[in-house]
Amino acid sequence: MLGDQLDREAPLLKKLDPARDAVWMAEVPGEAEAVWSHKVRIALFLSAMRHFRDDLAAWGMTVHYWALGEHPHPSLQATLAAELSASPPSVIRVTQPGEHRVLQALRATASAMGVPFEVWPDQHFLFGDDFFGSWATGRKALRMEHFYRTARRATGVLMEGDEPAGGHWNFDTENRKTFGRHGPPPVPTPSSFPPDAVTRQALKAVETHFPDHPGSLARFDWPVTPTQARSALAEFVAHRLPHFGAYQDAMWTGEPYLFHSRLSAALNLKLIPPREALSAAEAAYRNGLAPLASVEGFARQIMGWREYVRGLYWRNMPDWLDWNVLGAEAPLPAFYWTGDTAMACLQATIGQTLERAYAHHIQRLMVTGLFALLAGVQPRAVHEWYLAVYADAVEWVELPNTLGMSQYADGGLMASKPYVASGRYIQRMSNYCRNCPFEPGQTTGEGACPFTTLYWAFLDRHRERFAGQPRTALQWRNLQRLSASEVRAIRSEADRLLANLE
Repeated sequence: MLGDQLDREAPLLKKLDPARDAVWMAEVPGEAEAVWSHKVRIALFLSAMRHFRDDLAAWGMTVHYWALGEHPHPSLQATLAAELSASPPSVIRVTQPGEHRVLQALRATASAMGVPFEVWPDQHFLFGDDFFGSWATGRKALRMEHFYRTARRATGVLMEGDEPAGGHWNFDTENRKTFGRHGPPPVPTPSSFPPDAVTRQALKAVETHFPDHPGSLARFDWPVTPTQARSALAEFVAHRLPHFGAYQDAMWTGEPYLFHSRLSAALNLKLIPPREALSAAEAAYRNGLAPLASVEGFARQIMGWREYVRGLYWRNMPDWLDWNVLGAEAPLPAFYWTGDTAMACLQATIGQTLERAYAHHIQRLMVTGLFALLAGVQPRAVHEWYLAVYADAVEWVELPNTLGMSQYADGGLMASKPYVASGRYIQRMSNYCRNCPFEPGQTTGEGACPFTTLYWAFLDRHRERFAGQPRTALQWRNLQRLSASEVRAIRSEADRLLANLE
């Protein structure tokens, strides 16, 4: 059982015979160092795994658990090889891992040790690989919205017979409200889970074995058990779901969570099934406790994006890792690891990320992701940063969202256009620009917003690729309104900026 497979209903466990079978779990340095993982991310995995181990033992199962500091092996494959040498089984069974690299490593180790190896489907998800494959077959474009409608019909979620509830599949246009000058309405505090004895030992292990990794453990309060995850779900549905839809794209200084669920980590570690989250949200709508636009937006994230990106991931790995159609080769700016930048939006988002291992989807897509895209940062470096710094990051969900939607490295496999905008977008959706030394409406000269400068430079740099595409033509027509001298000034400003990012 891997760290992102802590599912009590997993078929592997239901088929387990305590008289002859054993569960194997391992904590290894290599999984925290494959990318320079945030301390919170490591601690979340370790704490959840240790709680799960104790549950398995309480159910009468034999658990072979290799904890950090109790064995010398650096990698998952070396630790497994040691287990196989010491106690060879007749067969290894594993639920499909959430990372292609891990699956290949386990398979290679089993083969080298001469032990049969079986991969069982991950039935935690709403749909299996066959469902996605059947949907994708014969389609020229694999768009999330089309998949989402198929998923809604297949599950009956938010449906009235054959029609979507409310007469519309998607209420996205109602989910882009801003807070205005006065800021958000009162924001309920999300559920917090102070570390128990098991979690405190996990935090200690992280500080002992990974003292130089980024981030802080001072605010660690994530749900690490199914009971805690269900408590977090109930609190979200009761107190924050009603406002979630309207304000899901908004950002505000000092409010890291706003009306978001903070459930993605629990879902990705399999502490709570997506069906349960969807049922709770839909019940709130049916009982008049939450508006349809909010519930539909939440459902779209879970049964739309989450299931869709997993299908794309397994369909396109490992090739996706190396795609870079825009030819972006700049290194990731050092301030992504420190938050030390004068740009207020990046300072706030990265600072929050390093403190809490959390940022919501617009902070990721339209602040840190947008800047990396405009600056031409090498996509794989961006992917590895996201995988490292967020508590909910498992590669099957993080990689497509980063390399596909955020960085457009796949050339449109996932997104029909690059998500690019000037500093005006951030000004509209947040209060970050109020105390920033840069002016979002200014492109060149002292005080010009780096996002705005780099936005116009991006349009200029990729004019030939996008100017004729229907969904991007408007942005590039705006570029055509600039004079040759204005374009030269933008190029010069962008070159100066990129040469002095730090």
